[in-house]
Amino acid sequence: EMQTLEEAQEETGWKLVHGDVFRPPQHSSMLLSVAVGTGAQIGMAFFITLLCAIAGLLNPMKKGQTLTAIIILYVLCGSVAGYVSARLSKFCDTKAWKEHTFLTATALPSVLVGMFTILNIFLSIAGAATAVSFLTILVLFLLWVCVSTPLVFAGSFFGFKANKIEVPTKTNQIARFVPEQVWYSKPPLSYLIGGILPFGSVCIELFFIMSALWLHQIYYVMGFLLAVLLILTATCAEVSIVMTYLQLCSENHRWWWDAFFNSASAGVYLFAYSLWFLTSRMELVGFLPLIVYLTYMSMIAVCFGLFCGAIGVLSSFVFVRAIYGAVKVD
Repeated sequence: EMQTLEEAQEETGWKLVHGDVFRPPQHSSMLLSVAVGTGAQIGMAFFITLLCAIAGLLNPMKKGQTLTAIIILYVLCGSVAGYVSARLSKFCDTKAWKEHTFLTATALPSVLVGMFTILNIFLSIAGAATAVSFLTILVLFLLWVCVSTPLVFAGSFFGFKANKIEVPTKTNQIARFVPEQVWYSKPPLSYLIGGILPFGSVCIELFFIMSALWLHQIYYVMGFLLAVLLILTATCAEVSIVMTYLQLCSENHRWWWDAFFNSASAGVYLFAYSLWFLTSRMELVGFLPLIVYLTYMSMIAVCFGLFCGAIGVLSSFVFVRAIYGAVKVD
C-alpha cells in the first residue's frame, strides 16, 4: 500500500509539467528579459559602489559623490544588462534582437529621466533652488546615449552569440492545461505574500538610509550595508524558489512572470514604507516638497523592485533546471 502511495505521488505534482516548464513566457517575453537585464545592471552597479565605499574611494560625508558614482557605475554596467537580457531573450526565441537591445538600453533611463524632467519643470516654475539646469539633464542624457547604449549593445552581442541555454526536458507542442489554483497562490495575493520577506530583510537598515537621505544624517557603515545587500539577494532567491516550487506542485507551469513579481513586489512595500516615513518622521511644508519626496522614492522603489525581480527569475530558472535535470523523464 505504501508503494502504491509513493507511485501516486510520483505521478502528480511538478513532474507532470516537465513538457511545459521551459516554455517561454506566454506574454511579453521581451519585456521580461529587459526587466531582468536592467535589474542585474542595477544590482551590479550598487555592489561595485559599495565595494568602492569600503575601499575608501568614496567619502560618506559627500552624498552627492556617492550618487554620482552610482549613476556612472550604472552606465558602465550596461554590458551586464545587455548580456543577461540577451541570454534570456535568446532562450525565449526572440527574433527582433535590435529592438530588444535598444529597449534594454533605454527603458529604465527613459522612465527616470522623464519623471525627473517633469519634476524639474515644477521646481523651475516655483523658482526652487533645487531646480536643475536643462544643460545638466542634457549631459546625463548624452552620458547614457554615448556610453551606456554601446556597452549594452556590446554585452548583447556576446549574449546572442553564446549558445542557447540548454534545458533537460523537451517542450511539448501543445501547452498543458493549468488547473484551478488555490486562493493564496493566485496573483496579486501571491505577489504580496512573496514581497514581505525580501522587504523585511532590509527594513531596519532602510530606516537609517532614509534618515541619511532625508534627515541630513550621515550613513557610513558601508560594510554592513554590503552584508544587507547579500542577505537581500539570498532572501529574494529563496522566496522565489519556494514560491515557484509550490506553483509547479500545483501543476502551474507559467512561472516566469510570477517568479519576477513574487520578489519585485518588495518595491511596493518599500514605497509604502516611504509613506509611513513621510507621515511619522518628516515635517514637509507645502505641496512641492511632497512631490519631490514622492518622485524620488518612487524612482528608488522601481529600481529596488527590478533588482529583486531579476534575482527571483534567475534563481528560479537555475532551480527549475536543477530539479528537472535530476529526474529521469520518459
